[in-house]
Amino acid sequence: MPDVHSSAIVHSDAQLAAGVSVGPYSIIDANVVIGADTKVGPHVVIRPYTTIGERCNIFQFAVIGEIPQDLKFQGEETRLVIGNDNTIREFATLHRGTAGGGGLTQVGDGNLLMAYTHVAHDCSVGNHVIMSNAATLAGHISVDDHAIIGGLSAIHQFCQIGAYAFVGGCSAVARDIPPFCMAIGNRAKIVGLNLVGLKRHGFTSATLEALKSAYEILFASGLTLKEGIVQVRQRFPAEPAIHKMLQFLESSERGLAPIDVRENRSHRGKE
Repeated sequence: MPDVHSSAIVHSDAQLAAGVSVGPYSIIDANVVIGADTKVGPHVVIRPYTTIGERCNIFQFAVIGEIPQDLKFQGEETRLVIGNDNTIREFATLHRGTAGGGGLTQVGDGNLLMAYTHVAHDCSVGNHVIMSNAATLAGHISVDDHAIIGGLSAIHQFCQIGAYAFVGGCSAVARDIPPFCMAIGNRAKIVGLNLVGLKRHGFTSATLEALKSAYEILFASGLTLKEGIVQVRQRFPAEPAIHKMLQFLESSERGLAPIDVRENRSHRGKE
């Protein structure tokens, strides 16, 4: 049975699985589903049409599933879906989708959303993503698995952040950041590969060398991006990480963040 504090307000239509705990003064609205063993701290607000998975830990004063901050929103039945094993810290805000953006904001599994983070309408956050304190996603953003977004950073709407990318603190990201890359600044520029992060995640030396070579060809050879993609694909036809990188580059609609050539020269191949 759920463990609900006597001061909490839980709508009779909310569905709380076994092992769910709800702290003092929290409010859980109708059409909310919360999976087994999830902990909802004190003073948390969970709004309608929100689904939360199992074993999540939601800290005090978080607001989950509020309506989007979009003037076109007219009260449509849109949703927020959160997966399993997520940690959502103090004052974080996650909003429902909009009809014009597909109607769904989605957060995967195993993510850490630190204090004051914001996930706006129609965003898609993958698995094992870390958003540091006050990192902010505008609407319609995609963040792929294992990306890290530094504190006080803001991502422009419709941007994509690739898998294993690292966005430094206090950055303003206006264009896409490819997988495996680091970016920093206002406006953010790509400054090299996230080599330390990739090693920590167990990428082999062979894969790291392939990524280094591909990065040089794509961003530091003087070739156009289209020419670089052709050359990299021919050179590394069977490397999954390279395939992921090229797939991202070819699907980018907003365009890539600029390359900081000076930074790349000073950090090329270093960790």
